[in-house]
Amino acid sequence: MTPRGLLRELLATGPGKAGMGLLMVLLALSLYALVAFPLDFGAKRWSNPAVWADNPRSVPPVWTDLLSSGRSMRHTVLVAERPAEVSGATRIYRLRLEFEADVPPTFLTVAVAGVTYQARPPLLEVVVRRPDGTSVVLARPQVPGPRSGEAAPYERFGEESLRLALTSGERTTTALRELFLDEYAADVPAAVLRDALARAIVSVPDPGAPDGLRLLPGAYGLELRATFDDPRDELRSVRFVAGGTLFGLMGTDSLGRDLAQGLLIGLPIALFIGISASIASTAIGATLGIVSGYMGGKTDLVIQRLADVVANVPLLPLLIFLVFVVGSHLLLIIFFLVAFSWPGLTILVRSMVLQLRSGQLVESAVVIGASRWRIMSHHIFPHTAPYVLAQMIFFAPAAILAEAGLSFLGLGDPSVVTWGQILESGFRTGAVFLGWWWWVIPPGVAIVITALTFMLLALGMEPVVNPRLRS
Repeated sequence: MTPRGLLRELLATGPGKAGMGLLMVLLALSLYALVAFPLDFGAKRWSNPAVWADNPRSVPPVWTDLLSSGRSMRHTVLVAERPAEVSGATRIYRLRLEFEADVPPTFLTVAVAGVTYQARPPLLEVVVRRPDGTSVVLARPQVPGPRSGEAAPYERFGEESLRLALTSGERTTTALRELFLDEYAADVPAAVLRDALARAIVSVPDPGAPDGLRLLPGAYGLELRATFDDPRDELRSVRFVAGGTLFGLMGTDSLGRDLAQGLLIGLPIALFIGISASIASTAIGATLGIVSGYMGGKTDLVIQRLADVVANVPLLPLLIFLVFVVGSHLLLIIFFLVAFSWPGLTILVRSMVLQLRSGQLVESAVVIGASRWRIMSHHIFPHTAPYVLAQMIFFAPAAILAEAGLSFLGLGDPSVVTWGQILESGFRTGAVFLGWWWWVIPPGVAIVITALTFMLLALGMEPVVNPRLRS
């Protein structure tokens, strides 16, 4: 059967159409992931906590707000590259935060990037202007001075920004306590403020509230005041981040990593594992099965006994042992999967070849002097090809599940992002027991959908393998 005829038969069945549709979607998403993310995403970004420092931790997806009756705090990132006001030597970078949620931000940070000065470092001051007309100085970050032997101009925070957490530290606690005492004549205990700094910044004292603080909605002005010594001094950008109680399409984990990115980059890796392992194991199994069935004799005996031995080896315990001893590189895992996945197909193909080699077509080829390899490749393999192709499709989800199992046990390749690793980190940190469903359900569903895609394709191949099923 030609490839076009095979595709026609596949698309003539319901499972074949569904499987092909899902496969096209998975391939499109995989292509997008490969274009959108660098190849070293796992090692350089996913495993680097600094990349995710401005993300809220362990929060659900934004679409869950549709299922909630309250108003959640959206994750907000505000950036200013030019001063909104210049007053003498002071440049004021001002941003506006609209706060209308029923819950406070999970955190509030400010990051300063690209400070350049000629002689003396600038004086920085972080001010929050509240809707009630009050203002509070939350931080006065220090810019390092010139180092010994360093020549002007002096550059600071060029590659890595100066990042300050405004919702932690004794200075913030003291500033808010003084604000409430001066403006509201309310002596809020420092211990109460220290445990709820993010809430205190957007609240006013209220003795009737459970913790003595009532949220104050409205527009908040976030300012960075930079006083420079020289007109040539510069500051490249200021970034304020208000951590939300929701984030992204799939939420975040305990490190603030965007799980949507992890799920997306894990897709091409899963397809690579499944397709490469299935092609390699099918090629080995089919080749050895054809050689064993046609050659016979000692060749058949050796191949079959080897297949019996390998087929009876418990795969998962052996994989765990080999990965633990040799290493957990992704290519090594695929090699181990291939090395122990071919015997079943070899035994089945051999039984088919035993019938084919006594057929008239093969006997005619022998009579006219065709070589053994030509007979096996041109007269035997085409008859087994549909069955081999169906088995290759069946092998793909098995390889994906095997790698996910290894990653779930903590034996996956740490340099790549896989769905099994996301599941493992979720279970290790107690996401199941804490109710962080967005961390464990989506990767499990992704594994099921990918496996289902190949199973539907295999079901759609049944009319090709068994012509009696054709309508």
